[in-house]
Amino acid sequence: MPDKIDPNRDNAYKLRDLGIENFKNKNYNSAFYNFNKSKIEFEVLKDSANIVYNLIQMASIQQINGDYYGSKETLTEALPYVKKKDIYTVSINNFFGIADKELAIYNDAVYYYKEAIKDADNNISKFSPLNNIAVVYIEQKKYQNAIEILESILEEKQISKESKARVLDNLGFAYFKIGNPDKGLALMNEGLKIRNQSQDLYAIIGSNLHLADFYSKTNISKSNEYAAKAYEIATKLHSIDERLKALSFLISNDSDNQNDYAKKFIFLNDSIIKIRNNFKNKFAKIKYDSKKEKEENQKLRLEKAENLVALKDAENERNIFIACFVVFIFLLAYFKKQYDTQNRIKNIKTAYDTETRIAKDIHDGLANDVFHAITYTQTQPLASENSKENLLQKLDHIYTRVRGISRENNDIDTGPNYPNNLKEMLSTYNSSNTNVIINNIEKVNWDSLEDLKKIAIQRVLHELMVNMKKHSEATLVVLKFDNTENKLLIQYTDNGKGCEKSQIIKNGLQNMENRILAIKGTITFETEPDKGFKVKITLPK
Repeated sequence: MPDKIDPNRDNAYKLRDLGIENFKNKNYNSAFYNFNKSKIEFEVLKDSANIVYNLIQMASIQQINGDYYGSKETLTEALPYVKKKDIYTVSINNFFGIADKELAIYNDAVYYYKEAIKDADNNISKFSPLNNIAVVYIEQKKYQNAIEILESILEEKQISKESKARVLDNLGFAYFKIGNPDKGLALMNEGLKIRNQSQDLYAIIGSNLHLADFYSKTNISKSNEYAAKAYEIATKLHSIDERLKALSFLISNDSDNQNDYAKKFIFLNDSIIKIRNNFKNKFAKIKYDSKKEKEENQKLRLEKAENLVALKDAENERNIFIACFVVFIFLLAYFKKQYDTQNRIKNIKTAYDTETRIAKDIHDGLANDVFHAITYTQTQPLASENSKENLLQKLDHIYTRVRGISRENNDIDTGPNYPNNLKEMLSTYNSSNTNVIINNIEKVNWDSLEDLKKIAIQRVLHELMVNMKKHSEATLVVLKFDNTENKLLIQYTDNGKGCEKSQIIKNGLQNMENRILAIKGTITFETEPDKGFKVKITLPK
């Protein structure tokens, strides 16, 4: 007689196969759902290999949709089921490396790629993690280390055309970065030639972006040509990250259509953030719902037992509640007193900080300007029209600085002139080195916003602009205002040098968060080293 079919195992495989089919068709939500259901079925069957397989597929889907932290959690869930080094450990370590590389946790990424190499059973399967290590080294500016790895891969006879082109492109880029542009350009062009021959469109995007970077300091026209080509192909392939990289070159190169490119950049960046956040929420909900369903029966039994105990202890609980309420009243009075004291200290400190900042502004900037103006009157013939004009310019500059200091520290006008004053304040940060673009500020219905919120907005935006001026080295700053019936959305984007998220508090941005939270708004910061700085502020009306 044939072996009896286990209906639970059969259903688990059907769910897994359905997940594979959805994955191939890029139906990621359905694929994630089916892989997760299959994993739960195999957990009941204690089939470790299929549990790990499903979790790896789920992590892959999360990475495709930008949920790198979520993918690491999913991969960590697979580790207890891996009992020996095999193809699954290679995949797990490689996916860990990809997640950490995208999150700019470079040392951890290199560690996991090396672990993947250890578990690989042939040289061909080592090429990809080796190349990935070299890419991380390039991100870390360890170009010589990257060159050594890439040249060792080129010496392998079994290397495929696709791998060779990728290695040549990265090797050329590394040589360019260490100051050998001729060799770097030759290698990058050779890699691009192979990719064009094989029509590897996604890889061609990477080659064009490297060449756009190569020419960005020496030949703006060629840099724009390669960036535009990368943007065109990335658009066809619906590759938003690469489109954003191409647009960043077109913007920073001061292209003729810079404003149009900046608008496209903001639109694409906003779109991908919303889409990826939506995917993250859906993936988390699928996991949560499955876990909730799995624990439902046990939870009901526990609740029944707890209800029986609760009925017996009801009288004791009432007595405990009364006692706790009395203690709560005393604690409330105590904490209110502490809160009032802390507020008083905070107000004193705020006043002191304001005085210190004004004194520093006067000492560091205004005093020097006044001294130079006085020296000018003592050393130059004021009868000359040219000398008079120069003196008037210096005095006008001093007047502007005094107005700036006054505007920063005086009470904010929240009346009809508020939007004009706000725009004027933001525009003062325009300079020959920094282009500040302000969109839709006039379309906001400022009269519907409370005065406290207007004050908080101006303080926060001022702190953002000061932070940009001090730290970011940005050449482009875009502020976009969106107005709906129920809320106000302000988006800030710059192309500066960015920072680690752990440095946000150190750069003084905690004050901004406190101000926005105090008026029941939300503020999020998104930044990575060398990838600019983004802030999203949402306020209810």
